Amino acid sequence: MAIRLNQEALEYAQDLIKGRQYEKNSDWSEAQPSAEEENKFIDENGWEAFAKWHLAYDTEASEETKSRYKFPFGDFSKLHCSALIAAKERAGSEDYTDVQSSADKLLEKLPGEDDQ
Repeated sequence: MAIRLNQEALEYAQDLIKGRQYEKNSDWSEAQPSAEEENKFIDENGWEAFAKWHLAYDTEASEETKSRYKFPFGDFSKLHCSALIAAKERAGSEDYTDVQSSADKLLEKLPGEDDQ
């Protein structure tokens, strides 16, 4: 596997945070889109839109396959803090330091409870 940071997705996540389109109190295991929801999103919006919701991609996986896209951070409508935490932890355990660092920087951009 050759995992690369998805710069376009990183910028998209930053835009979602700036636009206050995020959920801070979700449980990612419950909020994460199902396979059916992913398929519907791809059918309606295409692979490029699907890619924008993932912090990384696998250069060795075929394009236009779900297995190409790694480290999701939202549910196709909002960024989820819990997804960024999961991505940061998983990227750290697998030594994907650029993905881990990017997830951490995104988490830092989220306003604290006092800022809302």
